[in-house]
Amino acid sequence: MEQQIRFCTSADGTRVAYATYSDHTEHPLLILRGFGYSQEGCWQEPHSRGFLETLGKNRMLVTYDRRGVGGSQRDVTDLSEEAEVADFAAVADAASLRQFDILSFHMTGATYASSHPERVSRLVLFGPYVRSNETGFLQAVERTTNLIRTEWGMARRLLASYVFPNGPVELQRWYSTMLRESVSPEVAAALLETEAAQDIDYTDTLSRIQAPTLVLHQRAGRMVSLSAGQQAAACIPSSRFLPLDAGRDLPGPELAELIIGFFDEERGARPEAEPDESAVNLVAILFTDIADSTALTQRLGDAKAQELVRAHNAIVREALRAHNGSEIKHTGDGIMASFPSASAALDCAIGIQRAVAEQHDKAHRDAPLQVHIGVNAGEPVAEESDLFGTAVQLARRVCDHAEGGEILASDVVRQLAAGKGFLFADRGEVVLRGFEDAVRLYEVKWRDARAV
Repeated sequence: MEQQIRFCTSADGTRVAYATYSDHTEHPLLILRGFGYSQEGCWQEPHSRGFLETLGKNRMLVTYDRRGVGGSQRDVTDLSEEAEVADFAAVADAASLRQFDILSFHMTGATYASSHPERVSRLVLFGPYVRSNETGFLQAVERTTNLIRTEWGMARRLLASYVFPNGPVELQRWYSTMLRESVSPEVAAALLETEAAQDIDYTDTLSRIQAPTLVLHQRAGRMVSLSAGQQAAACIPSSRFLPLDAGRDLPGPELAELIIGFFDEERGARPEAEPDESAVNLVAILFTDIADSTALTQRLGDAKAQELVRAHNAIVREALRAHNGSEIKHTGDGIMASFPSASAALDCAIGIQRAVAEQHDKAHRDAPLQVHIGVNAGEPVAEESDLFGTAVQLARRVCDHAEGGEILASDVVRQLAAGKGFLFADRGEVVLRGFEDAVRLYEVKWRDARAV
């Protein structure tokens, strides 16, 4: 396989260098690389070359250098996303790609797929995010851009540690060297600042993507957190989220085979491939808890308090039956349940709170039952009829943070339920027990919500 460099012109006249790698014409794949990558630099490095050669075995493979980088025009001032999308479109047209797959290490791939659904067959996004103001992202960019402008060599080493957090050292050195050769510090700083503009919000963009999408994300090391990648996946209608452990995220044949498996699913080209057990669909998780249960027991006595527990259980289980929920376990003072969608979980939560309020008005004025509810969505681990993992732990902590009579939901849930008629009030970012990063929570205004 040989790399053949060509050039095309973007809408504003900028020269863009692109490359093809074989004579294949079937199953075209267009790759949009991330920060500072050059085609020639990637072709010279063994891991990266193996990645490209594996991807291009049986398909047409096209890559290109972003404006300001590598063989593309260096003296550019417009680094906006609109300009980047125009470059992407120019390369697709120059390579005569009518319908194709996309592998994108940059949000431009998501924007193009959203605005050109008729041309995109399948999409793989590496490290996407919804908003640039995710916790820690802007701060990391600010620190890095300041360092780029004052000490480019040290900044390159820092960027290499973000891209390859677990090494190996030779890859970090290669990446640092490639940055030095492929992009100026002025352009590097400007590219990062453009990506971190505080008013960027990709919620609508991601929600309009029609192509089946695989979201890949390193578990550690990147400026964009793992939870931000999960939120991005939650916005895409037909998506799958797959976190990558150390080693599995390196640009080499193993990662390429994983990506090819996703691209070839519908074509049936790889019937021998086993499904990846770590790639799971998002599940909505709901916790209920009786407010002040210990104090109620002391005030009312065991028998009367147990009546409230039974009333709670009856209300919750009836709501679960009505909204396609599955009871996972009883927690003593509450119930944990799972749902196939965020909307079903929220409808159930609203139904529970309304039934509790009605029950209080009719029968238990002297012993008020109040329930607080937390809802999260993620990719829990299923084992022995139970669910485990970060998504479950976060749902539990969200419930703990709610007051009696409240429904609190994570931002992932809010995004999944966007446009479904629910009313949310932003409660801001909260540091929940056991979690280092702050989490943005939303109160579900169930008294004013639609009938369920």
